[in-house]
Amino acid sequence: MKIVYVASEIAPYAKTGGLADVAGSLPLRVQALGHEVAAFLPRYKTVDIDSGKYELVVKKLPVPIGAERENARIFRATHTSGVQFYFVDQPELFCRDELYGTAMGDYPDNDHRFVFFQRAVLEALKVLNIKPDILHCHDWQTGLIPTYLKTLYAQDPCFQKTRTIFTIHNLAYQGNFPPDSLPATGLGWDQFTMDRLEFFGKVNFLKAGIVYADAITTVSPRYAEEIQTKEAGCGLDGVLSQRRHAIFGILNGLDYDEWNPETDKAIPFHYSSSHLAGKAECKQALQKENDFALNPDVPVLGLVSRLVDQKGIDVLIAALDEMGALGLQFVLLGTGEEKYHQILRDIGKQYRKQFHMHIVFDSAMARRIYAGIDVLLIPSYYEPCGLSQMIALRYGTVPLVRAVGGLADTIQEFDPKTGKGNGFCFEDYTGRALLASIKRSLQVYQDKKAWSQLVENALNCDFSWKASAKRFTDLYAQVERQSMKRL
Repeated sequence: MKIVYVASEIAPYAKTGGLADVAGSLPLRVQALGHEVAAFLPRYKTVDIDSGKYELVVKKLPVPIGAERENARIFRATHTSGVQFYFVDQPELFCRDELYGTAMGDYPDNDHRFVFFQRAVLEALKVLNIKPDILHCHDWQTGLIPTYLKTLYAQDPCFQKTRTIFTIHNLAYQGNFPPDSLPATGLGWDQFTMDRLEFFGKVNFLKAGIVYADAITTVSPRYAEEIQTKEAGCGLDGVLSQRRHAIFGILNGLDYDEWNPETDKAIPFHYSSSHLAGKAECKQALQKENDFALNPDVPVLGLVSRLVDQKGIDVLIAALDEMGALGLQFVLLGTGEEKYHQILRDIGKQYRKQFHMHIVFDSAMARRIYAGIDVLLIPSYYEPCGLSQMIALRYGTVPLVRAVGGLADTIQEFDPKTGKGNGFCFEDYTGRALLASIKRSLQVYQDKKAWSQLVENALNCDFSWKASAKRFTDLYAQVERQSMKRL
């Protein structure tokens, strides 16, 4: 099959979160399965087109925006895997310091920016004579593409066999814009209805993808179920339930080449499942780095996260005083909402011999924490998939999670009697429930034999992209077969 991925960010070229990791890894794994793969993203400031790594393949691409046309250029970079990455270049729209906005808020022209991007992708495919079997679109920034293929491009010869997959990475981010954004899309007012793009008086780009895509995926099976409920549906549970037969939950994978304790240059000592001495040395190095007592018998817990409501920081804060009384050590890394920064700094000062709060973003330190701690806390209010628990498992660190979304799909409570399970779970969104789970983990930690079994279980987990990529290609084939029946 010929598969084209479209995303607003793709690692390593541009990244703000997990979307970029998925959009960067999945195309490579699908190409390795024997398919012809290309991917499109905007040419942001982070992409240096003067470096010699990028080839100009379309010098002038007229892109229709409403009744007007604006020009773009298309650059290409060929990955060592053979995947072709294409970049939509329009400096006025995309060559900015940030991808979506500043600390003051989203860019006010994000509707125009991503309408332009989506139309440019479709126009570029025509000019480049790329006729995809599957267009795999990611999140609201690409949600109009399935709509376009069923409306404005319905008769275009380039797309007669093309079918669309639309992946929801986080339903909370929807791309809602005022009604006067609709003319710029080129779509008619007949699309501004409750059963199409209208959402509480606004134009909803994410809803467009849900309504018009041939298949919809979420980043974990549990999340596919959760978003069809009022509690987690973010106002779209009704339209999602209507399309429930077209929704598939496919767990994200982790890049096991990038996250590898045997080769990771950011950690002080390397180790593997068969040679774990380096794990203990990483723990000692982390204790020393944080001015903790150098005691291998003291459990070290950690949290690496954005410090925002979604990640359960309020629940963590509610538990910290009692955590301090448990004799453990705790290291936190992350930035986010200012209301949490000061609270965490103050608690860190109160428990300076046990807690260290790093209110910064430091990717190398994150890796040292993953390798050096015993238990990783992930008390999320909701979590579509989550990669942190997969990274922890890969590094022989035990995840302690709230059982939601992808966390529930990947972590099973450890049972000391049977020796089965790979972590600890709690359900109630309270500090008390988090503490109870922490206490269970500390009890197991005191049993060296049981803890060794748990660490072994963690290291033996496989959440690489291999299985997930195969599930995606199976879905692509299923959608393609269905489309052939309709032709």
